[in-house]
Amino acid sequence: MTRKLKAAVIGSGNIGTDLMIKILRHGRHLEMAAMAGIDAASDGLARAARMGVATTHEGVEGLARLPVFADIGIVFDATSASAHVKNDAFLRALRPDIRLVDLTPAAIGPYCIPPVNGLEHLDAPNVNMVTCGGQATIPMVAAVSRVAKVQYAEIVASISSKSAGPGTRANIDEFTETTSRAIEAVGGAARGKAIIVLNPAEPPLIMRDTVYTLSELASEERIADSVESMVAEVQAYVPGYRLKQRVQFDRIDAGRPIRIPGVGDRLHGLKTSIFLEVEGAAHYLPAYAGNLDIMTSAALRTAESMAARMRAAAAV
Repeated sequence: MTRKLKAAVIGSGNIGTDLMIKILRHGRHLEMAAMAGIDAASDGLARAARMGVATTHEGVEGLARLPVFADIGIVFDATSASAHVKNDAFLRALRPDIRLVDLTPAAIGPYCIPPVNGLEHLDAPNVNMVTCGGQATIPMVAAVSRVAKVQYAEIVASISSKSAGPGTRANIDEFTETTSRAIEAVGGAARGKAIIVLNPAEPPLIMRDTVYTLSELASEERIADSVESMVAEVQAYVPGYRLKQRVQFDRIDAGRPIRIPGVGDRLHGLKTSIFLEVEGAAHYLPAYAGNLDIMTSAALRTAESMAARMRAAAAV
């Protein structure tokens, strides 16, 4: 059997550190090799050093100077949308063969939601993990879409203010834009809209997500079964992902249509409402930070599939 594929993480903040710990604990095809940050005093770099991981506080340039860089096959970018654009260009110039898993809303590469299209982009040089809200809600939009044509899908992601770090706050606009586009491109909705709420409540609340879809009329039982099946698929890598209550349905009669600004004036069909909760695994982050946990879990799931494919190809 070929050796595990070496991986690096750029970004030593909450997301990068949680991802590092997940790789160290659960990596089947991946081996944590290096972490790059820009804050020499960050807890993430200190933890990485204690765990025997090569570190640098000189960002992506410092990563390229590490002896292990030549052996790295996959790089996770947990920085920001603007930084990722530069990191991708820098790494691509040095190592065209390297794979990037983007945890920012930069969306240079194709959108990737593991249970929906996780196997479609295993050979892509750069894949984008959309956003935390996208990872939590797009599987639900897709679950409805595989039963009925979805005219419109709207998602509301409510996260604890404490779980929104500088990167999240700096990328609010990118969050809504990227998530909205992915609702359409991956979820299958003709039109999509995303809203994020930073909840300042104390004690901090677990991530909550609401998904509304307006689709053609279809079997409510089939849609509910599709949603529950998709929830189980997400739970395979995010155990704290769950429905808060049964799926709700409202039939909108053609004789009493509704108006959705930017979508249409005389809309009718089946409104489906899905209410979710995402509790984190608390590997590094607190359990209420399910928004960050689902991102790192989805990124690891995607990279493990990529690494398995690369190792299989190398073994031939």
